[in-house]
Amino acid sequence: MIIILYQPQIPSNTGNIVRTCHATGSELILVSPLGFQTDDKSLKRAGLDYWEGVKVTIIDNLMTYLEETSFPFYFFSSHASSPYSAPTYEQNSILIFGSEVSGLPPEFQARWPKRFYTIPMQKKSRCLNLSNAAAIVLYEALRQRAFKDLTS
Repeated sequence: MIIILYQPQIPSNTGNIVRTCHATGSELILVSPLGFQTDDKSLKRAGLDYWEGVKVTIIDNLMTYLEETSFPFYFFSSHASSPYSAPTYEQNSILIFGSEVSGLPPEFQARWPKRFYTIPMQKKSRCLNLSNAAAIVLYEALRQRAFKDLTS
C-alpha cells in the first residue's frame, strides 16, 4: 500500500505514520510544501529508527502524480459521505490524506468525487488525528487483502 500525505504540518503525525508504514511494509509519499523539515528532531523522534526501512518520497504536485499513476487511489476526508470500508482495495492502492490544518484542496473532490471516503464519527467531531486516520484506513485495506505478507 501507499500512503500520501498532502502538505502535512505536524511532524509527530508524519513520524507516527512512518512507524505504521514500517510495520506494514507500506510506502509513504509526502506532498510539499511540508510544515517541517524532514530532519526535524520531533519528526525523527516520532519515527524512531523506522525511517531506514520505509520508502519515503517527496513530490511537488499531487494532481500530476495521480494523473500519471496506474494504481487505484482513494481520498479520505471528513467532508465525504461514503465510509472508508466501501472500496475494494487492491495491492498498491494509494490512500490520500489531507493536511491537518486545511485538509485537501476542493479541486480533488471536484475532479474525483466518487473516490472520496470518510471515517464515520459523531456529528460534533471535526476530525480524527491524521496518524490515527491513516492507520484505520490502511489496516482496513490490509484486512481486505487478508493481511497478505504480514505476520500476526
